[in-house]
Amino acid sequence: MPVVRIWRRNDGVQPAGAAADGGWDFEVRPRRAVLTARIVAALIVAMFAVGGIWLRSGSTGVNFRLADQIAMVGIGVLGAGAVLMLTRPRVRVGPRGVSVRNILGDTLFGWEHIRGVSFPDRKSWARLELVDDDYVPLLAIRSNDKAHAARAMDRLRELGAEYAGPDEPKQD
Repeated sequence: MPVVRIWRRNDGVQPAGAAADGGWDFEVRPRRAVLTARIVAALIVAMFAVGGIWLRSGSTGVNFRLADQIAMVGIGVLGAGAVLMLTRPRVRVGPRGVSVRNILGDTLFGWEHIRGVSFPDRKSWARLELVDDDYVPLLAIRSNDKAHAARAMDRLRELGAEYAGPDEPKQD
């Protein structure tokens, strides 16, 4: 699939009006994925808590103790915590570049390393195109967020054009 250049890097020149402290001008997080993950995490904890409570109520021939019930609830809490990791994705944009936090880790990409941003057809999330023909998925901008994702892509492209500079250098 061909990659479309959306903006061009500016070889380290900071645009006028950029914050000197490196503050973030834009931040986006997913909406529906966060809501879904919270609901699923609550259901997991509830199901394991009920399972832990009922663990000693039947006669299965196995002698379950209080520690087994507590462990069952603990397993549910760990599972819910794993599901809640899906609420971490975030993209921040500022004069220093684009900070991408997916499920694990936070990576800052300077404008000199960024070629553009795209939302490929039939994909669930956007991607940050890098100059070495690589890309980084932006899990914070998801297709199921619809208008929220479209506004985020527009704002990301605006800031990319502002901070990375024009496609063609000006000649005097």
